[in-house]
Amino acid sequence: MIVVTGATGNIGRPLTHALAEAGQQVTAVSRHTAALPNGVRHVAADLTKPAGLKPALTGAKALFLLLSGDLHAAGARPADIIGEAAASGVRRVVLLSTLGVVTRPFGPTRIAMRALEDTLRSSGLEWAILRPGGFASNALWWAESVRTRQVVAAPFGDIGVPIIDPADIAAVAAACLQDDLHAGGVYELTGPEVITPRRQAAAISAALGSPVKFHELTRDEAKAAMTQSMPAELADDTLDILGSPSPAELHVSPDVHRVLGRAPQSFADWAARNVAAFR
Repeated sequence: MIVVTGATGNIGRPLTHALAEAGQQVTAVSRHTAALPNGVRHVAADLTKPAGLKPALTGAKALFLLLSGDLHAAGARPADIIGEAAASGVRRVVLLSTLGVVTRPFGPTRIAMRALEDTLRSSGLEWAILRPGGFASNALWWAESVRTRQVVAAPFGDIGVPIIDPADIAAVAAACLQDDLHAGGVYELTGPEVITPRRQAAAISAALGSPVKFHELTRDEAKAAMTQSMPAELADDTLDILGSPSPAELHVSPDVHRVLGRAPQSFADWAARNVAAFR
């Protein structure tokens, strides 16, 4: 059995489906129930309380660990999840980390994630670590403005990074969970090319078959919008990356191709598959 945390999100959902389609027994872990493939067991759990994962982990051979905001919640003990996995007899953990532990290692969240990577490496379990960059699905932030005003509003319109389709992260995770070949692997996951916000708007327009304008925000305007849903420190950190990506953040990694034997999907592919969100 394979346990997938964050099973209802934009990585966990396709991962759960891929594993079920491969004939694996899957336990999907999330805070709330959701539609799942036939045969997939659901366990409701809060990752800030690792002991609550015991019912999900019992009898499991592998765990996909996606912490999201749980890593930063007050009182969170993400390292204890790895301890619970080991105590339950889990043999392999695939951890969703972030490219930022390499490219900008000194922010508080990246320091915490790197410490979790180190805990996993020293746990005695088999492991693989996935370090994605920016997600194509972040474009869903623009869905309402595209639906209502046919506008994408973003800062740094002509500065890009090689964002990745979350479905490709899920596919790499599925390979790492099932194939011994990837034990001890650390994979940096990016899309196939650097793409700017202006070009993303054009790809959404092409998927819709109707015009979408691009409106460039100032940094202050973008920060004001972002701090409605995230701490100001995290907004500034994100804007630093978007406005002045380092050479490492501009690097197009070969790791998706190394694992899957194919190129990563483009942002245009993602937009075409998710076009309903923008209609």
